[in-house]
Amino acid sequence: MKLKYILLTLFVLCISLGACKKTLDMAPDGKLSLDDVFADNEKVRAFLNSCYANMPGKGARYFFWSRGPVVWSDEAWDTDAEAESGLMAGRMYNGNASADNHPAVNVSTEAGNGNYWARYWSAIRNCTMFIQRIDAVTVSAPADKSRWKAEAQLLRAYYYSELLKWYGAALPIEREVYDFDADFSTIKKESFYDVVKFIIEDCDAALANAELPWRITSAGEAGRVQKALAEAIKSQMILFAASPLNNAGKNYWEEAYQVNKTSLANLKANGYELYNQVNYPQIYLSNDAFLGPDKNVKTALFNEYFTQNMAYSATPVDRETIFQSREGQGNTWDVDGIGAQNGYKSGTCPSQELVDAFETTDGQPILNLGNPYADEQHTQPNYNPQNTQYDPADPYKNRDPRFYASIYYNGSKRKAQWNFAEVPESYENFPAPQANRTRIIATYVGEPQTGIHATTRRATRTGYFERKFLHPNSGNDNTVAGANHKLFRLGEIILNFAEAAAEAGKLDEATDAVNEIRVRVAMPLLAKGLTKDQLILRIRNERRVELALEENRYFDVRRWTLPTGDLADTDQWVTAMEITRNSNGSFTYKRRPVRPTERKNYTNKFLLLPVPLNEANRLLGITGINWQNNGW
Repeated sequence: MKLKYILLTLFVLCISLGACKKTLDMAPDGKLSLDDVFADNEKVRAFLNSCYANMPGKGARYFFWSRGPVVWSDEAWDTDAEAESGLMAGRMYNGNASADNHPAVNVSTEAGNGNYWARYWSAIRNCTMFIQRIDAVTVSAPADKSRWKAEAQLLRAYYYSELLKWYGAALPIEREVYDFDADFSTIKKESFYDVVKFIIEDCDAALANAELPWRITSAGEAGRVQKALAEAIKSQMILFAASPLNNAGKNYWEEAYQVNKTSLANLKANGYELYNQVNYPQIYLSNDAFLGPDKNVKTALFNEYFTQNMAYSATPVDRETIFQSREGQGNTWDVDGIGAQNGYKSGTCPSQELVDAFETTDGQPILNLGNPYADEQHTQPNYNPQNTQYDPADPYKNRDPRFYASIYYNGSKRKAQWNFAEVPESYENFPAPQANRTRIIATYVGEPQTGIHATTRRATRTGYFERKFLHPNSGNDNTVAGANHKLFRLGEIILNFAEAAAEAGKLDEATDAVNEIRVRVAMPLLAKGLTKDQLILRIRNERRVELALEENRYFDVRRWTLPTGDLADTDQWVTAMEITRNSNGSFTYKRRPVRPTERKNYTNKFLLLPVPLNEANRLLGITGINWQNNGW
């Protein structure tokens, strides 16, 4: 039950279609008037459901079981880029994108990912119509009426936040549904900051509503929005507004600090806290989990958190997740793990750049964070001279527990159903039958199952496989699907606050916040007394590690860039670890680009998605203003 029309397409439809006004007065099913819909309790509830219909699945549910923004950033490489070069990642890497046909949006919208402009404006229109009409509606329970309005306000804020992240300041503000006989030539292209203030206004209205809960505690209400989501959206969007890409040269960091401080305090006061213990030790601390050296508890809890769904309960074991996707993530071992396990595809292969971001256990970065590589292709690392633990000849020893929870590397182990028998060339694993067994994940050149390869879909492109979202033992004989994607969690909000506090000059508060994240995984605390620039570098790296592969990095590197800048330092080249197995069983490690040519999705125009070509042309014709983003 949703209307056919989206906000900005309506500008042209109003001019070109004589039946627009009649259609506007019809309900989504085309049979009842909207007055009839909003006169009936159950139809009003159904109309609110239409406001939920365009929520994205995210995670691994981008087209063809891809992680989308994760593999379009410097975090990872998608094995589909070579095996299926006409899909999203292959086109992105080759720069094959236009305002008329962009691989990020012009795809099937399975699980709600893609076609954002049309889908989110459609949702915003429905939300706005609901907000406009609900006060005059008589429903069975007044408490429902109040809560439903708050939900529509919060959903509108969410859809606006997504549009801002993808398209930047190319949006109008819709406080009321536009009539078809309106003068659309007066529609105003708002600043990023003003749209964020509108988002915050909707969030604050939801927060002020006594009927909207802080947490969903019943499975029957799974997926409904709540007050915690409002605080998370405020936290994230004011951070984006203050960032160089979006701030129009103005300093909003003090405001970002204040908003984040309040949001974080409110979330904690209402029961949100970091996931801090292993709740399923029989799985994650078993001998078969292989989660870190010596069954590291911190590694186990981090992997457990990302491979379990949030429960809808008044006393959940997961009090960190604020809002999770309503879409299931499917059989991750088959499409987004170690491809050889079931013979299909590996999907997301973490980059050497991401691996380099994980510190050693003494709390020292491996690289010079201010200038990590001496060459543009990232093959010559600038090592941090204060780090004495890292050994380039034994690079996976003594690393942050989150490394072992997030990445399969050469020499790590996995116990699961392997749908192949070993051959003699698999030196570490031969002989072994097709069976449920423990396998050493060997990623060196020539390893026939899990070795690095330039084109094989089930191989690794980078020398690494994704582990963060993969249950330790899932497979065809243990069909534990991937957990629903965590769209917002307290760990991100803490890091949002840390960044805003540091940028606002509140260095001690910023240090305390980032240390809260580090304590959870037993990493050494950052010392007080770092300069502002030093602290910001550490906070940015902490975001990279803590939020790895959750799609934050794609947006972070963009918002940290000036509108005139590009992503040459981060996204132009993505590297792999090419490992050679020597005759004595030792290994030689060599960094190299994943492929010999650059990725082309690093130029200025790739900072934002293009407004769809037809929409941009129509808006220009109607308003006389160029709404298109730079370069498109």
